[in-house]
Amino acid sequence: MASNAGVFADEAAAALEPTRDVGRLSQWTLMRRRFFENKLSVTGGIVLILFYLVALFAPFITPYSVNNLDSNSQYAAPTALHIINGHLAICGVKQTLNKSNFTWVYTTDCNNSYPLQFFAPGFSYKLLWVIPMNIHLFEVPKGQRFYLWGADVQGRDVFSRTIMGSRISLSIGLVGVAISVVLGSVLGTASGYFGGAVDNLIQRFIELLMSMPTLPLWAAFAAALPHDMSVTKRYFFITIILSILGWTGLGRQVRGKVMAYRTLDYTMAARLAGASSWRIILTHMLPNAFSHIIVVAALAVPATILGETSLSFLGLGMLPPAVSWGVLLRDAQQVSVVESHLWLMIPAVCVILAVTCFQLLADGFRDAVDPYS
Repeated sequence: MASNAGVFADEAAAALEPTRDVGRLSQWTLMRRRFFENKLSVTGGIVLILFYLVALFAPFITPYSVNNLDSNSQYAAPTALHIINGHLAICGVKQTLNKSNFTWVYTTDCNNSYPLQFFAPGFSYKLLWVIPMNIHLFEVPKGQRFYLWGADVQGRDVFSRTIMGSRISLSIGLVGVAISVVLGSVLGTASGYFGGAVDNLIQRFIELLMSMPTLPLWAAFAAALPHDMSVTKRYFFITIILSILGWTGLGRQVRGKVMAYRTLDYTMAARLAGASSWRIILTHMLPNAFSHIIVVAALAVPATILGETSLSFLGLGMLPPAVSWGVLLRDAQQVSVVESHLWLMIPAVCVILAVTCFQLLADGFRDAVDPYS
């Protein structure tokens, strides 16, 4: 019995070991520890890092430019990979016309095979928008076509367009939320700290914005943009449009936090010591609310991505020649097309995966900053 008691005591001590130093750890260290205990959130974060790395090096990964057309490969099916003579290779393709429904039918001819070439030259681009390069992750011999995820109605590579489209769809979420966070944090803090007429003015303005339906308002503003606007300008204005309503919820939540902080002892001490209002806000208010702001921002990113996808799908967001996941999904508007060419829905899978990972990441952040978790 004595030996069993000693074993149980050792096990209890081992179980308490991770919590013995809690009192000596900083708040950020505790938050990081709690976050990494959530395996789903960590997985979501890793997948998102991979997403953004792929978007960052998209021209290197893609074998074709986004507007590379091939009228002889209309709705070409995904190209199968084979191992021939110990190397990855693709088979030749024969194209025949189905006279019953006037669609092209593609059959493989492995009597003619072509090896896949890695780190081979292709179209020119600028790596990280700075370094001129023409090397790509993989290529096929000149004159052959390799469609990893099939082709669209104009024979453009869906894989290349989806990878390049991730640049707009993923970045517009971060940029839009960054603008919303700045607006929500500044106005929410000012509303909660100063109170009185400033609080009433900001809160009535927030209520006015929150009373408007989100998607119709986005659509109205986007429809007012000229169609001949450059891709860069349209990206900028669409980001602004998506940020118009995104900051209101954060503004109200930050206001509530600041109203609680301004009555605490350290705030009163700073005020009695002669600190200015802006110093108190920047030194005491916003840092204490920062963990909450991170959680709200992480939850807002998928909403912004879905907003851009919805507007582009409706023809009101990004427009060709720009490429985003929403623009690509316009090719899948007809059910008959999707039934025959299911690979056109791959951009939708990317949207679902990215949004899900952001939600898992936000859940992990929320649990990590919750002192009662």
